[in-house]
Amino acid sequence: MFGTLDVIIRTLSAFVLLICITHVLGKQTISKMTYHDYITSITIGSIAGNLAFNTSIKFSNYVTALIILCAFLFLATLVSLKSRKARALFNGEPTVVIEDGKILEKNLLKLRITMDSLNQGLRRRDIFDIDEVEYAIFEPDGHLSILKKPPYRFVTRQDLGIFSSSNSQFPIEIIMSGQIIHKNITQNHLTKDWIMTELKQRGLILADVSYCVRGTNGQLYFDLYNDKIDSPIDIEQ
Repeated sequence: MFGTLDVIIRTLSAFVLLICITHVLGKQTISKMTYHDYITSITIGSIAGNLAFNTSIKFSNYVTALIILCAFLFLATLVSLKSRKARALFNGEPTVVIEDGKILEKNLLKLRITMDSLNQGLRRRDIFDIDEVEYAIFEPDGHLSILKKPPYRFVTRQDLGIFSSSNSQFPIEIIMSGQIIHKNITQNHLTKDWIMTELKQRGLILADVSYCVRGTNGQLYFDLYNDKIDSPIDIEQ
């Protein structure tokens, strides 16, 4: 019984410590991984896993290891912000693999990437003809960035000489799960009376609303719990 309780406490502690470490290191930790992030994830995961289940090693040793690792990673992040060389060391650098529709085989060899992998990456970007590509760059996180040649790029409003108002607003979530999000209302200089008036004008009460957002056009969108759809296309089992 004591052994089970020990594992439960260790597992919960590992979870709490991982949450704290993620907040300290920032959102970059959970984005697409660079060299630095890949090593970080493996190391922290290994320590946290052992903390939860390996009861033969002292709890304090694991906590110390996690704190030291977190401190080192935080320091490495600060150094990376100040030094371009440090960023290249910790995160790697982008590598051009296609230039003006021509494949740079030496760079592919340096990255140990096959033509099959390159073609797969291009197809994921809806490119089946390499001649359409002006530049293709492998980013440090493994993402393939593409710049198409001008004749193959999407036409924009500016290309067509179509100009429209640029007064778009950032969407503001007002209600979620039948609860007013007071923080969003306060930060955007709105009032509870205003949203209650909007509800009343539509013959709604707060409990009816699953989700409400003020969109980029300034209009309110309401999603109700009662969708009034008799035969949904898909029902999750």
